[in-house]
Amino acid sequence: MSERTKHDLAEIVKHFQLEGRFLDAAPIGSGHINDTYVSRFQDGPRETRYIHQRINTFVFKEPDKLMENIERVTRHARQQIIAAGGDPRRETLTLAPTTAGRSFYRTPAGECWRTYLFIEGARTYDKAENPQLIYTAGKAFGDFQRMLSTLPGERLHETIPFFHHTPRRFAAFLRAVEDDLHNRVRAVEAEIGFALQRQAHTSVVVDMLARGVIPERVTHNDTKLNNVMIDDRTGAGICIIDLDTVMPGSALYDFGDAVRLGASTAAEDARDLNKVGLDLGLFDRLTAGYLDAAASFLMPAEIDHLAFSAILITLELGMRFLTDHLNGDVYFRIHRPNHNLDRCRAQFRMVAEMERQLGRMNEIVNRYRGVKREK
Repeated sequence: MSERTKHDLAEIVKHFQLEGRFLDAAPIGSGHINDTYVSRFQDGPRETRYIHQRINTFVFKEPDKLMENIERVTRHARQQIIAAGGDPRRETLTLAPTTAGRSFYRTPAGECWRTYLFIEGARTYDKAENPQLIYTAGKAFGDFQRMLSTLPGERLHETIPFFHHTPRRFAAFLRAVEDDLHNRVRAVEAEIGFALQRQAHTSVVVDMLARGVIPERVTHNDTKLNNVMIDDRTGAGICIIDLDTVMPGSALYDFGDAVRLGASTAAEDARDLNKVGLDLGLFDRLTAGYLDAAASFLMPAEIDHLAFSAILITLELGMRFLTDHLNGDVYFRIHRPNHNLDRCRAQFRMVAEMERQLGRMNEIVNRYRGVKREK
């Protein structure tokens, strides 16, 4: 770590209520949005670690609302965990207040920083090392939704408005095709046709929400494996992290994205499409874990559409990748020519594979939906 970073962190931490004397700090994590560091503090014989994050205010333009969401969510989770006899310092993120009693510190230069207690004895995984890990992640996200299904008060803020509004994503795709800013349409007519043939899919969840067929819920909106802290001793999923995109939405989007990321047989940007598909064994474990936690509060219509939700969210992301390719790769970071097109093709291949296996996916969902629902 550079001397400047050391100096900056030493100055930043002075503005938080932390235990002990600052020793050092180092970058941690592989996230692409916020800058994240872990620090060590010495308080007598005890050493405590903290996580410090500089919030990306280009992505999250209203940090006050973002942090208000996180405060409400973690406060409610803490109450639920204590009532269940759990350990709130390990089972939810713990915000360290600033010396002014706020949830984040804004520097004179306008940077926004927050601090969490480091969760010891647990880790995250970028890849599923075994099927049990997928079950654990599914259950952890189901538990997270269940815990927040009773969140009181007003609707949470939308930290990224219309984030999972698939009809809007489809409209943006159509504009990109019409504008053809970089003369790329002719080379991707097959991919454009694939999306156009599935336009009817795009409004299914939004329409059900509008009609009240399914309820709006508090959702995570980034349900990848490495957002679950796994206990080193028990192997249980103990805490969901990365709460920046926690906001109103549909449980279906969370489950669908977990499938897209957790049950795929290939990387999101795989170029060998013969390797791209859905692992039904992993889908089984993910669904079992999720419904073990969530079947008690989900509505029947939500469970009915769980398998479809994986198709929808994968189609949505494929369209976003294609849109960005047509627009000149201005949103998603690319690492090679046609990278967004490769991503699009991999997602569309997975859509086709999930459509082919939809009957078996629904059979798996029905196998685990029979948990007694709460009154």
